[in-house]
Amino acid sequence: MENSHPLQQVTALRPGPEIATTQGLPYFTGISADTAGARGLAMHLVVIPPGGAARPHVHQGYETGIYVLQGQVETRYGPQLEQVVVSAAGDFLFIPPGVPHEARNLSQTEAARAVVARNDPNEREKVLPYEPGHTQKGIPT
Repeated sequence: MENSHPLQQVTALRPGPEIATTQGLPYFTGISADTAGARGLAMHLVVIPPGGAARPHVHQGYETGIYVLQGQVETRYGPQLEQVVVSAAGDFLFIPPGVPHEARNLSQTEAARAVVARNDPNEREKVLPYEPGHTQKGIPT
């Protein structure tokens, strides 16, 4: 059987230097459109410093899957960030598109680390800051 797709390259990557994000957390870029030519996936390493937290934000139009490698993270979500889920090392977390949320490291002494995967290779361009209680485009408050 003949493959109708041109030969693709397998790309091995090491995380690049820490980058600043809209969320306010250190990200280490892995797979994206820019780094690997990905067309439907982004995958990064995120580190939440001891006692640190993401700024409230929303992902516009893509799903997020998270696997916690180290630490314990409290994720607040919903229009007023009123709902809470806690994830620990070995847990998976799913965040649907358009759900306002913020993540907080519950440890004051150790960093939390997680692998974050998204079904958009250019997802960083579609992260919007979120302020609970204010009307925001396409997001109920």
